[in-house]
Amino acid sequence: MRKILVTGAAGYIGSVLVRRLLEKGYKVRGLDTLFFGGESLISVYNNTNFEFVKGDLREFDTIKKGLDGVTDVVHLAAIVGDPACAKQPEIAKQINWEASRRLYDECNKGKIDHFVFASSCSNYGKMQDDSYITEESELRPVSLYSELKVKFEKYLLENHIRGTFIPTILRFATVYGLSSRMRFDLTVNEFIREVALGNELKIFGEQFWRPYCHVEDLSESCIKVLESSVENVKKNVFNVGDTSENYQKEMIAREILKILPQAKIKYIQKDEDPRNYKVDFTKIKNKLGFKITKTIPDGLKEIYNVLENGIISDPYSLKYQNI
Repeated sequence: MRKILVTGAAGYIGSVLVRRLLEKGYKVRGLDTLFFGGESLISVYNNTNFEFVKGDLREFDTIKKGLDGVTDVVHLAAIVGDPACAKQPEIAKQINWEASRRLYDECNKGKIDHFVFASSCSNYGKMQDDSYITEESELRPVSLYSELKVKFEKYLLENHIRGTFIPTILRFATVYGLSSRMRFDLTVNEFIREVALGNELKIFGEQFWRPYCHVEDLSESCIKVLESSVENVKKNVFNVGDTSENYQKEMIAREILKILPQAKIKYIQKDEDPRNYKVDFTKIKNKLGFKITKTIPDGLKEIYNVLENGIISDPYSLKYQNI
Protein backbone atom coordinates (compact mmCIF):
# COMPACT_ATOMS: atom_id res chain seq x y z
CA MET A 1 0.00 0.00 0.00
CA ARG A 2 1.24 3.48 -0.86
CA LYS A 3 2.00 5.72 2.08
CA ILE A 4 1.78 9.46 1.45
CA LEU A 5 3.67 12.11 3.40
CA VAL A 6 1.71 15.37 3.53
CA THR A 7 3.78 18.28 4.80
CA GLY A 8 1.70 21.10 6.27
CA ALA A 9 -0.92 18.46 7.13
CA ALA A 10 -2.71 20.56 9.75
CA GLY A 11 -3.06 23.55 7.41
CA TYR A 12 -5.95 24.96 5.41
CA ILE A 13 -5.37 22.69 2.39
CA GLY A 14 -3.41 19.95 4.13
CA SER A 15 -6.14 19.01 6.59
CA VAL A 16 -8.61 18.59 3.71
CA LEU A 17 -6.13 16.57 1.62
CA VAL A 18 -5.34 14.22 4.52
CA ARG A 19 -9.03 13.33 4.89
CA ARG A 20 -9.51 12.74 1.18
CA LEU A 21 -6.46 10.48 1.00
CA LEU A 22 -7.67 8.45 3.97
CA GLU A 23 -11.14 8.17 2.43
CA LYS A 24 -9.53 6.68 -0.69
CA GLY A 25 -7.72 4.06 1.40
CA TYR A 26 -4.18 5.46 1.41
CA LYS A 27 -1.90 5.37 4.40
CA VAL A 28 -1.00 8.93 5.37
CA ARG A 29 1.72 10.49 7.48
CA GLY A 30 1.02 14.09 8.37
CA LEU A 31 3.91 16.39 9.20
CA ASP A 32 3.42 19.86 10.66
CA THR A 33 5.03 22.34 13.05
CA LEU A 34 1.56 23.23 14.36
CA PHE A 35 2.15 26.98 14.10
CA PHE A 36 -1.65 27.33 14.05
CA GLY A 37 -2.52 24.39 16.27
CA GLY A 38 -3.51 20.84 15.44
CA GLU A 39 -7.26 20.80 16.08
CA SER A 40 -7.88 20.32 12.36
CA LEU A 41 -6.51 16.76 12.62
CA ILE A 42 -8.44 15.58 15.68
CA SER A 43 -11.14 13.81 13.65
CA VAL A 44 -8.55 11.67 11.80
CA TYR A 45 -6.02 11.25 14.58
CA ASN A 46 -7.22 7.77 15.59
CA ASN A 47 -7.58 6.50 12.04
CA THR A 48 -5.43 3.36 11.80
CA ASN A 49 -4.07 4.53 8.42
CA PHE A 50 -2.93 7.89 9.80
CA GLU A 51 0.13 8.86 11.78
CA PHE A 52 1.36 12.28 12.79
CA VAL A 53 4.87 13.69 13.09
CA LYS A 54 5.31 17.02 14.78
CA GLY A 55 8.43 18.69 13.48
CA ASP A 56 10.06 21.58 11.66
CA LEU A 57 11.33 20.92 8.13
CA ARG A 58 14.23 23.26 8.84
CA GLU A 59 15.63 20.45 11.00
CA PHE A 60 17.18 17.66 8.96
CA ASP A 61 16.11 15.00 11.48
CA THR A 62 12.51 15.99 10.84
CA ILE A 63 12.98 15.44 7.11
CA LYS A 64 14.52 12.00 7.68
CA LYS A 65 11.77 11.01 10.11
CA GLY A 66 9.06 12.27 7.78
CA LEU A 67 10.37 10.37 4.77
CA ASP A 68 11.08 7.07 6.52
CA GLY A 69 8.91 4.40 4.93
CA VAL A 70 6.76 6.61 2.71
CA THR A 71 6.29 6.14 -1.03
CA ASP A 72 5.14 9.61 -2.10
CA VAL A 73 5.27 13.22 -0.89
CA VAL A 74 2.83 16.11 -1.25
CA HIS A 75 4.71 19.21 -0.16
CA LEU A 76 2.33 21.91 1.12
CA ALA A 77 4.30 23.21 4.11
CA ALA A 78 5.26 26.87 3.70
CA ILE A 79 4.86 30.36 5.00
CA VAL A 80 1.82 31.06 2.84
CA GLY A 81 0.81 34.32 1.20
CA ASP A 82 2.35 37.70 0.44
CA PRO A 83 1.57 39.34 3.82
CA ALA A 84 2.91 36.43 5.90
CA CYS A 85 6.15 36.24 3.91
CA ALA A 86 6.60 40.02 4.05
CA LYS A 87 6.17 39.92 7.82
CA GLN A 88 8.60 37.02 8.34
CA PRO A 89 11.01 37.18 5.36
CA GLU A 90 13.86 35.23 6.93
CA ILE A 91 11.63 32.41 8.15
CA ALA A 92 9.95 32.34 4.74
CA LYS A 93 13.33 31.91 3.04
CA GLN A 94 14.32 29.17 5.49
CA ILE A 95 11.12 27.16 5.02
CA ASN A 96 9.92 27.95 1.49
CA TRP A 97 13.36 27.68 -0.08
CA GLU A 98 16.10 26.10 2.06
CA ALA A 99 14.05 23.43 3.84
CA SER A 100 12.05 22.67 0.69
CA ARG A 101 15.26 22.19 -1.27
CA ARG A 102 16.67 19.78 1.34
CA LEU A 103 13.40 17.82 1.37
CA TYR A 104 13.43 17.59 -2.42
CA ASP A 105 17.08 16.48 -2.50
CA GLU A 106 16.36 13.65 -0.07
CA CYS A 107 13.38 12.52 -2.13
CA ASN A 108 15.42 12.78 -5.33
CA LYS A 109 18.19 10.49 -4.15
CA GLY A 110 16.00 8.18 -2.05
CA LYS A 111 13.13 5.82 -2.77
CA ILE A 112 10.30 8.31 -3.14
CA ASP A 113 8.09 7.92 -6.22
CA HIS A 114 6.04 11.13 -6.54
CA PHE A 115 6.92 14.58 -5.27
CA VAL A 116 3.96 16.95 -5.68
CA PHE A 117 4.82 20.59 -5.05
CA ALA A 118 2.11 23.13 -4.23
CA SER A 119 3.07 26.28 -6.10
CA SER A 120 0.89 29.27 -7.00
CA CYS A 121 -0.67 31.11 -9.93
CA SER A 122 0.54 34.28 -8.20
CA ASN A 123 3.86 33.47 -9.89
CA TYR A 124 2.39 35.08 -13.02
CA GLY A 125 2.16 38.49 -11.34
CA LYS A 126 0.50 40.96 -13.69
CA MET A 127 -0.68 40.06 -17.19
CA GLN A 128 0.60 42.22 -20.02
CA ASP A 129 -2.69 42.21 -21.94
CA ASP A 130 -6.16 40.72 -21.63
CA SER A 131 -5.19 37.24 -22.83
CA TYR A 132 -5.30 34.12 -20.68
CA ILE A 133 -2.09 32.90 -19.07
CA THR A 134 -0.93 29.30 -19.60
CA GLU A 135 1.80 27.18 -18.06
CA GLU A 136 4.13 28.41 -20.81
CA SER A 137 3.62 32.09 -19.99
CA GLU A 138 6.36 34.18 -18.44
CA LEU A 139 6.65 34.05 -14.67
CA ARG A 140 6.66 37.55 -13.18
CA PRO A 141 6.79 37.21 -9.38
CA VAL A 142 6.03 40.45 -7.54
CA SER A 143 6.43 39.37 -3.91
CA LEU A 144 8.81 37.34 -1.76
CA TYR A 145 6.18 34.59 -1.57
CA SER A 146 6.00 34.14 -5.35
CA GLU A 147 9.74 34.72 -5.80
CA LEU A 148 10.47 31.76 -3.53
CA LYS A 149 7.88 29.62 -5.31
CA VAL A 150 9.46 30.40 -8.68
CA LYS A 151 12.96 29.78 -7.33
CA PHE A 152 12.00 26.36 -6.02
CA GLU A 153 10.12 25.44 -9.20
CA LYS A 154 13.29 26.16 -11.18
CA TYR A 155 15.40 24.08 -8.82
CA LEU A 156 12.94 21.18 -8.96
CA LEU A 157 12.96 21.02 -12.74
CA GLU A 158 16.70 21.54 -13.20
CA ASN A 159 17.93 19.12 -10.52
CA HIS A 160 16.01 15.95 -11.30
CA ILE A 161 18.62 13.16 -11.16
CA ARG A 162 16.86 9.84 -10.57
CA GLY A 163 14.97 8.35 -13.50
CA THR A 164 12.24 6.70 -11.40
CA PHE A 165 11.56 9.91 -9.45
CA ILE A 166 8.37 11.77 -10.48
CA PRO A 167 8.26 15.46 -9.48
CA THR A 168 5.22 17.57 -10.43
CA ILE A 169 4.44 21.27 -9.97
CA LEU A 170 0.87 22.41 -9.28
CA ARG A 171 0.22 26.15 -9.57
CA PHE A 172 -2.85 26.61 -7.40
CA ALA A 173 -5.48 29.25 -8.10
CA THR A 174 -6.49 31.44 -5.15
CA VAL A 175 -8.14 29.13 -2.65
CA TYR A 176 -11.44 29.50 -0.79
CA GLY A 177 -14.04 27.36 0.97
CA LEU A 178 -14.58 25.50 4.21
CA SER A 179 -11.71 23.69 5.90
CA SER A 180 -11.22 22.26 9.37
CA ARG A 181 -8.34 24.78 9.67
CA MET A 182 -10.48 27.69 8.55
CA ARG A 183 -9.04 30.94 7.18
CA PHE A 184 -10.78 34.28 6.79
CA ASP A 185 -7.81 36.16 5.34
CA LEU A 186 -8.65 34.86 1.86
CA THR A 187 -10.63 37.03 -0.56
CA VAL A 188 -13.79 34.96 -0.99
CA ASN A 189 -13.97 33.87 2.65
CA GLU A 190 -13.32 37.40 3.92
CA PHE A 191 -15.88 39.02 1.61
CA ILE A 192 -18.75 36.76 2.67
CA ARG A 193 -17.78 37.00 6.35
CA GLU A 194 -18.09 40.78 6.28
CA VAL A 195 -21.59 40.88 4.79
CA ALA A 196 -22.83 37.84 6.74
CA LEU A 197 -22.04 39.69 9.96
CA GLY A 198 -23.74 42.86 8.77
CA ASN A 199 -20.62 44.90 8.12
CA GLU A 200 -19.91 47.10 5.12
CA LEU A 201 -17.64 45.32 2.67
CA LYS A 202 -14.92 47.59 1.32
CA ILE A 203 -13.46 46.38 -1.98
CA PHE A 204 -10.22 47.87 -3.26
CA GLY A 205 -9.65 47.61 -7.02
CA GLU A 206 -12.83 45.82 -8.03
CA GLN A 207 -11.61 45.52 -11.64
CA PHE A 208 -8.63 43.25 -11.04
CA TRP A 209 -8.73 39.61 -12.15
CA ARG A 210 -7.79 36.46 -10.27
CA PRO A 211 -8.60 32.74 -10.70
CA TYR A 212 -10.20 30.91 -7.76
CA CYS A 213 -10.53 27.26 -6.76
CA HIS A 214 -12.24 25.51 -3.83
CA VAL A 215 -9.97 23.91 -1.23
CA GLU A 216 -11.54 20.50 -1.85
CA ASP A 217 -10.77 20.69 -5.57
CA LEU A 218 -7.18 21.80 -4.99
CA SER A 219 -6.77 18.80 -2.69
CA GLU A 220 -8.22 16.52 -5.34
CA SER A 221 -5.68 17.78 -7.90
CA CYS A 222 -2.88 16.40 -5.71
CA ILE A 223 -4.55 12.99 -5.71
CA LYS A 224 -5.04 13.20 -9.49
CA VAL A 225 -1.28 13.58 -9.91
CA LEU A 226 -0.58 10.61 -7.62
CA GLU A 227 -2.99 8.43 -9.61
CA SER A 228 -2.11 9.56 -13.15
CA SER A 229 0.28 7.88 -15.56
CA VAL A 230 3.93 8.74 -15.07
CA GLU A 231 4.36 10.17 -18.58
CA ASN A 232 1.58 12.68 -17.95
CA VAL A 233 2.94 14.14 -14.71
CA LYS A 234 6.71 13.59 -14.56
CA LYS A 235 8.53 16.96 -14.54
CA ASN A 236 5.30 18.61 -15.60
CA VAL A 237 3.62 21.85 -14.53
CA PHE A 238 -0.14 22.35 -14.20
CA ASN A 239 -2.29 25.34 -13.39
CA VAL A 240 -5.00 24.11 -11.02
CA GLY A 241 -8.50 25.51 -11.31
CA ASP A 242 -11.09 26.07 -14.04
CA THR A 243 -10.97 28.71 -16.77
CA SER A 244 -14.58 29.72 -16.03
CA GLU A 245 -13.60 30.60 -12.46
CA ASN A 246 -11.57 33.72 -13.27
CA TYR A 247 -13.29 36.55 -11.42
CA GLN A 248 -12.95 40.25 -10.89
CA LYS A 249 -13.66 41.32 -7.32
CA GLU A 250 -16.80 43.11 -8.52
CA MET A 251 -18.06 39.85 -9.97
CA ILE A 252 -17.68 38.18 -6.56
CA ALA A 253 -19.62 41.06 -5.05
CA ARG A 254 -22.46 40.48 -7.52
CA GLU A 255 -22.64 36.83 -6.43
CA ILE A 256 -22.78 37.95 -2.79
CA LEU A 257 -25.73 40.22 -3.58
CA LYS A 258 -27.63 37.19 -4.89
CA ILE A 259 -27.35 35.69 -1.39
CA LEU A 260 -27.74 38.93 0.57
CA PRO A 261 -29.40 41.61 -1.59
CA GLN A 262 -29.21 44.05 1.33
CA ALA A 263 -25.43 43.69 1.68
CA LYS A 264 -23.54 46.98 2.06
CA ILE A 265 -20.68 47.10 -0.45
CA LYS A 266 -18.38 50.05 -1.06
CA TYR A 267 -15.88 50.18 -3.93
CA ILE A 268 -12.66 52.06 -3.32
CA GLN A 269 -10.72 53.10 -6.41
CA LYS A 270 -7.35 51.47 -6.87
CA ASP A 271 -5.66 51.79 -10.24
CA GLU A 272 -2.59 49.67 -9.58
CA ASP A 273 -2.32 46.12 -8.32
CA PRO A 274 0.80 43.99 -8.80
CA ARG A 275 -1.37 40.89 -9.22
CA ASN A 276 -3.87 40.94 -12.04
CA TYR A 277 -4.18 37.86 -14.20
CA LYS A 278 -6.62 35.50 -15.91
CA VAL A 279 -5.45 31.90 -16.14
CA ASP A 280 -6.19 29.10 -18.58
CA PHE A 281 -6.68 25.64 -17.02
CA THR A 282 -7.13 23.58 -20.16
CA LYS A 283 -3.96 21.53 -19.68
CA ILE A 284 -4.89 19.84 -16.39
CA LYS A 285 -8.41 19.19 -17.67
CA ASN A 286 -7.25 17.55 -20.90
CA LYS A 287 -4.14 15.77 -19.63
CA LEU A 288 -5.31 14.56 -16.21
CA GLY A 289 -9.09 14.71 -16.54
CA PHE A 290 -9.30 17.16 -13.65
CA LYS A 291 -12.66 18.89 -13.14
CA ILE A 292 -13.77 21.17 -10.35
CA THR A 293 -16.80 20.21 -8.26
CA LYS A 294 -17.51 23.60 -6.63
CA THR A 295 -17.71 27.17 -7.88
CA ILE A 296 -17.48 30.61 -6.28
CA PRO A 297 -21.27 30.75 -5.65
CA ASP A 298 -21.07 27.34 -3.93
CA GLY A 299 -18.25 28.52 -1.69
CA LEU A 300 -20.01 31.74 -0.77
CA LYS A 301 -23.18 29.87 0.19
CA GLU A 302 -21.46 27.24 2.31
CA ILE A 303 -19.50 29.81 4.32
CA TYR A 304 -22.55 32.06 4.69
CA ASN A 305 -24.57 29.13 6.06
CA VAL A 306 -21.85 28.21 8.55
CA LEU A 307 -21.67 31.78 9.81
CA GLU A 308 -25.45 32.28 9.84
CA ASN A 309 -25.85 29.15 11.98
CA GLY A 310 -23.12 30.19 14.41
CA ILE A 311 -20.92 27.18 13.70
CA ILE A 312 -17.90 29.48 13.94
CA SER A 313 -18.48 31.67 16.97
CA ASP A 314 -15.71 34.24 16.43
CA PRO A 315 -14.71 34.48 12.75
CA TYR A 316 -12.50 37.48 13.56
CA SER A 317 -10.26 35.41 15.82
CA LEU A 318 -6.57 35.59 14.91
CA LYS A 319 -6.49 31.80 14.65
CA TYR A 320 -8.36 32.15 11.35
CA GLN A 321 -5.55 34.18 9.78
CA ASN A 322 -2.01 33.42 8.64
CA ILE A 323 -0.61 36.65 10.12
